[in-house]
Amino acid sequence: MSRNAAPISHGSHGAPERGRASNVTSVRDWVAGARPRTLPAAVVPVVVGTAVAAADGSVIWWRSLYALIVALGIQIGTNYANDYADGVRGTDAERLGPVRLVAAGIASPREVKAASFCAFGVAGVAGLVLALATTPWLLVVGAACFASGWFYSAGPRPYGYAGLGEIFVFVFFGLVAVIGTAYLSLGRITSLAVIAAIPVGLLATALLVVNNLRDIDTDRRAGKNTLAVRTGAVVTRWFYTTCVTGAFALVVAIAFWRPVALIALLAVVPALPPVRRVLGGAEGRDLVTALAGTGMLQLAFGALLALGIVL
Repeated sequence: MSRNAAPISHGSHGAPERGRASNVTSVRDWVAGARPRTLPAAVVPVVVGTAVAAADGSVIWWRSLYALIVALGIQIGTNYANDYADGVRGTDAERLGPVRLVAAGIASPREVKAASFCAFGVAGVAGLVLALATTPWLLVVGAACFASGWFYSAGPRPYGYAGLGEIFVFVFFGLVAVIGTAYLSLGRITSLAVIAAIPVGLLATALLVVNNLRDIDTDRRAGKNTLAVRTGAVVTRWFYTTCVTGAFALVVAIAFWRPVALIALLAVVPALPPVRRVLGGAEGRDLVTALAGTGMLQLAFGALLALGIVL
């Protein structure tokens, strides 16, 4: 896999589709390209959805495991698709966050595109097994998830470039993932699953919001009109804070079903550093810490919420 492919220079509008070199892209490069800091957005909804199933009935564990495979496959596939599409367009010519494989010339566009399809393929196989075990309607849901992941930044009119990314993240990494995971075990949609999905979706959205806040200047210059670019930094900072505080507010609502869920409020401790950083005016590379902190917040909040729901 190409390590010597020509990197995109400042102001370029594309990356070479061909060209391989003698050096091999390392496993560490591919792991970095999968963007591990974003993976809590895939793990947390499955954990919470499984907890809902345990509280409302019983858990079919292998189905939850396959749901996790689907969620991770879609998240990783989406990350590689974003790397590929932004690299080809030249959007990543000026990169503040983690290195991108295509833009940095670490791997060719063709290789990263193939990695995206492989990740989606793994998710597709696991999703097919789940559909055969439950209902064919899951195939429709799965197709929508794959389309959402690919067309975020790929295709002729990527919706991420139109400021719609936050909506899709909330829907697919919040509502669909939590409710869908619970449904796999219960065979029905419950009120608890719906209400628990909302704070999970809000924190997944917060992860994208702080990511786009970090890249607001470079995205603007590249013509990537994310919601942050469209609304500006000040509004984006308050939107991020609203997503985080809204998640905690909804814990109180969940407590009407499962009172012990209030322990999720303890996650306010890891929430404070990234919120302070975002509201304090951090910019550019300083927001990388806030991004990592938001991922840790997701994990802490999801684990505590799931525990509170089960107990």
